[in-house]
Order: sequence, then C-alpha cells, then structure tokens
Amino acid sequence: MSANAPTDAACPNCGHAFGAARRKFCPECGQETNLRAPTFGEFAQQFGGSVIAAEGALWRTLALLFLKPGQLSREYLAGRRRRYVLPLRLYLTISLVALLALRLTHSFEFATTPEKVITFDTASERNFELAWGAAGPRAGLRDGVFFCEQLPASVCARLQRRLDLDPKNVAREFEQASERFFNHWGSAMFLLVPIFAAWLQLAYLNRRLRYAEHLVFALHLHAFWFAAVLIALLPLPGLEGAAFLAMPTYAVLATHRFYGGRWWTTLLRNAAVATAYGLTLLFALAVVAIWAFWG
Repeated sequence: MSANAPTDAACPNCGHAFGAARRKFCPECGQETNLRAPTFGEFAQQFGGSVIAAEGALWRTLALLFLKPGQLSREYLAGRRRRYVLPLRLYLTISLVALLALRLTHSFEFATTPEKVITFDTASERNFELAWGAAGPRAGLRDGVFFCEQLPASVCARLQRRLDLDPKNVAREFEQASERFFNHWGSAMFLLVPIFAAWLQLAYLNRRLRYAEHLVFALHLHAFWFAAVLIALLPLPGLEGAAFLAMPTYAVLATHRFYGGRWWTTLLRNAAVATAYGLTLLFALAVVAIWAFWG
C-alpha cells in the first residue's frame, strides 16, 4: 500500500470520499485529514492564532477602534466584516476582561472608620450597626432594639427580618456583596447596551437607520469605554484621568463620524443621549446594588 493511501475511506467530518490518494485537507469541507491529538505546542499555536493573531484581525480592529472613532462601525455596515472582529465578540471580550480586572483590583471595603462606604461593628450581638458614611443612612441594633434611619421603609423591613435572624450573618453577606455586585453588573451591562442603542435611535430618528445599525455602533462604543477602563487601571500617574476624559471625547468624535451632521447638533444629541443614559445607569446601579446586598 502506498504511504499516501488514506487510512479512512471518507472525511470523518462531512463524509466526503477521499478516493485513491489522500490529501492534507478534505476538498469538500477543508478539515485536515491527518487527525491526531495535538501536542501542547500545537495547541498553544492554535490558541494564539485564533484568539491573539486571528490573521491580524484583532490588531487591525483595535487600531481602527482607537485611531478612527466611529469608522469601525462604518466598515462593518459597509460590508467589510471579514477583516475585523465582529462587534458582539469584540464587546464581550473587552468587557469581560475589564470586569475581571475591576473585580481583582477593586472591592467594597468594610471597617469601623467613617471614611469607608459601609461600616459595621459586631462586637456584641445586641449592638450592630451598618452605616453608609459618617452622616449617611444607617441601620442596626442598639441594645437589642432595631433602628433604621434615612432608608426606604421596604429596605428597613427586609433588613430587620435579617437582623432578627442573625446579625453576624448579615455582616458576612455584606463582605460578599462586592463579588455579587460585579457578577450582577456584568449581566446588567449586557442589557444596557441595547438600551443605549434605543436612545441613539431616538436621538437620530431623522437618519432612518435600522435599530441593528445603532446597536453595532453602541457595541463598538462600549468596547472602547471598557478598553478605557482597562487603561485607567494601569498603575501610571495621570493615566486614570486621561482615560476617563477620553470616554466622552471619543463618544462625540465617533457619533460625528458615524452619523454625520453639524458639530453643534452632534454635541446637542450627545448631551441628550448622555443624560438619558446616565439616568438609566443610575437606575441600573441602584437595582444591581439592591440585588447584590439584599438579593
């Protein structure tokens, strides 16, 4: 038998018959015909080729995203898609890395100093206090009697039920709230991007674009914002301020390039969208915080 003769009569992927001579790749589906378990080096090469290199698509995408605000969305809608990372994949990749970095570098701190966001003292089961700042809302037990100040009645009632069961367990839940908050916030952001696209559609009704086109732009814009968050986390002086200043500046430049129009109308529409989306974010933050602390 010839050395080139196939050991199998057909492609294991699509079933196409090889014939007398074996080829390196199946002529029907393109899969390799010489199948075996990959070595560690081959596995690393495959990972690097598909995730990091991607035939230059990732670096080409990031370069266009950073250097020409709004152009990446125009390229996608013009049909030039194969050379760039898809919008949803780009957003998910950058946002997940950013949220993971935030989770590793930031957390809610709990101590007995009033400068912290939340403080508690569990020295005695009859005296327990949760305080949001030195003069903010507070709740807990004083000599075994529940108190709740500057908080909604529904929150007070739920907190009282938990404190009646086990005050120390409430303290442990607050310690774990940071992790739950970041977990929930990642899910919330996945829902907030389509809402942002809806605000864009309202602001640019005269452009007569489909909602999906606004969504593509929203995904690219949020991908840049999360990338800016990653840059802000780098331990370099002044980088945090520059990164957060770049976020609104980039939004104005990107919307002007993507939607066109005069600069003053772009600024007005950006202000309207920023106001609406800011209120949406505040509401989402409140919901996620309640979900994290009381869910």
